[in-house]
Amino acid sequence: MARPAVGAALRRCAECGGYEYSGGAACSVCRELVDGIVESEWSAFLREWDADRDQEAALAAMVVSEPDRHDWRVVDAALDRLGCSACGERLGRGPVGCSGCDLAHGFRYAAIETDRPGVPPGNEHAVRVNVSVVRRPHATSDREALARRLTLPLVLVGFLPSTEEAQRLSALVKSSSTAEATRLVERAIEETVARGHVGVWGAPGKFISSGHE
Repeated sequence: MARPAVGAALRRCAECGGYEYSGGAACSVCRELVDGIVESEWSAFLREWDADRDQEAALAAMVVSEPDRHDWRVVDAALDRLGCSACGERLGRGPVGCSGCDLAHGFRYAAIETDRPGVPPGNEHAVRVNVSVVRRPHATSDREALARRLTLPLVLVGFLPSTEEAQRLSALVKSSSTAEATRLVERAIEETVARGHVGVWGAPGKFISSGHE
């Protein structure tokens, strides 16, 4: 499934009850949705190259060798298709401290990040970082992973927190229990959506109808 379109209405997940994409690894539905952001772009990449599944590994190796020439979703998908020679996990997804995975994880950020029409500059980077953290939560603190997954639905539909807002949300998450942080962040998201703006949180913009890319 492709990611939500800019301005799409937020929807609740039938499994975890949170907003779709925010459930993390514990929710199979949200986990599949987040993986779908990467996998849908990889499928399009294969069609563009007229490649079949037997050629995936070779194509993935090519992409990983030149990450700055490809969209970040293609690079992340390529890493998923290669094994780490040091730990045996998917490349870049192994334990913190694995030299091969740590190196690959660093190189992934050389990939191309293209903002979609109608979003503030930097929204795609926010999406990219949040997706990376959600898919590799063991590489960061529990609180950072929580903040990233809870705000992922909002950045996916085109919002971007200001530095002050991001710091305030981070402090809120760090000072609350998981349940309380979830409740407070969701309330902040609901207030943002109620203002009807796409863009920097609270900045003027137009909130458009729901849909998917």
